[in-house]
Amino acid sequence: MSQDAATAPPPTAIRSPGNAAGTGRALDARALYAALAGLCASLVAIGLARFAYTPLIPPLIDAHWFTAADTVTLSAANFAGYFAGALFGRPIAARLSNRHALRWLMVAATAAFFACAFPVSTSWYFVWRFLSGLSGGAIMVLVATAILPHIAPARRGFVSGMIFLGLGLGIAASGTLVPALLTLGLRETWLGLGALALVLTALSWFGWPATDAPAGTPTPPAGHPEIGAALRAERPTLRLLSLQYAANALGLVPAMVLLVDYVARGLGQGPNVGAGYWVLYGVAAIAGPLVSGFLGDRMGFRNAYRLALLLQALAVGALALWDGPVVIVAATIVLGAFTPGVVPLMLGRVHDTLPHDPSAQRAAWSRVTSAFALFQVLAGYGYSYLFAHTHENYALIFACGAVAFMIALGADLVLRGRVR
Repeated sequence: MSQDAATAPPPTAIRSPGNAAGTGRALDARALYAALAGLCASLVAIGLARFAYTPLIPPLIDAHWFTAADTVTLSAANFAGYFAGALFGRPIAARLSNRHALRWLMVAATAAFFACAFPVSTSWYFVWRFLSGLSGGAIMVLVATAILPHIAPARRGFVSGMIFLGLGLGIAASGTLVPALLTLGLRETWLGLGALALVLTALSWFGWPATDAPAGTPTPPAGHPEIGAALRAERPTLRLLSLQYAANALGLVPAMVLLVDYVARGLGQGPNVGAGYWVLYGVAAIAGPLVSGFLGDRMGFRNAYRLALLLQALAVGALALWDGPVVIVAATIVLGAFTPGVVPLMLGRVHDTLPHDPSAQRAAWSRVTSAFALFQVLAGYGYSYLFAHTHENYALIFACGAVAFMIALGADLVLRGRVR
């Protein structure tokens, strides 16, 4: 008898997308619908809410909605909200349940798009940008841990990749859909994004699993002593994962922030060429989560994440050393793919560390996501300061990113005997 068959719950115990949990590699319609709901959530609250703002910054300034300084502050509001959402996502779900929390978080993110169509004041905008970030952070913590316990282990890499495909689609939309909408006007762009988010929210509404864990799977309530015991037992491993994910954030930010500017101004190729690289970055980001999920299923999440760290280090290091078009294209593809692609890989690491314990997985995932969010904010401000005070030294910033990736990889290799 196979391992899957030996551990499968009896047919009468399967009530939600968990049909897949007992059928090996097969995914039934309910499991696929749950994965689609997850994709919609990551696209609305993270992909669009975060990345669609980047190409809107110049129009916001040119239309005199806000000053340049205020526009940057409003950009930071989303990152601050994301950090808060990563911290408070679990308490929100504990009060409402995963299903209801995810539904209303998507509603909040959708409402923020419509609210941003009206520049009432800087404070008004700050609140809505913060709320959209909070929705994104909370959804990042909850979305996969609400779905993956209902999915067979052999298919969790694929499903997690499908869930976080929304991040890649959002990055791609920031370079394609948003410029197209801007031809209609700035207010119309926000309303168009809101309409798209509303459709996606409605599409996902009935896709969420009805229960927080598969039927037949005993899950202690939030705050239960068993959860704390599980987390304490794996504390060294979870600390390592938090360190790696934080360093991953430090490594990704240079390309996320400076790639287009590096090509346009640093290499003197102009904004149109820079925008073309951003589109390529977005196309790679669409494939990233699915490729990462496939690698996790085939070679294990630890080995797949090590490979991802090495490739990212080589890519951003290459940007620091060479400026040839072949190098920049290759680096753009790698970094674009792994910007969203590292999410399912780290999630797989967390699940491997705390198998069969959805509540402990959710708590651990909240912690590592909070570490990523915090260091992403610190990296954004830190690199901006360093860039301004080193006469716009792009190579130095990219080199810092490469060092961060190597620290993450080195920590895993040095401590490999203590991690799974």
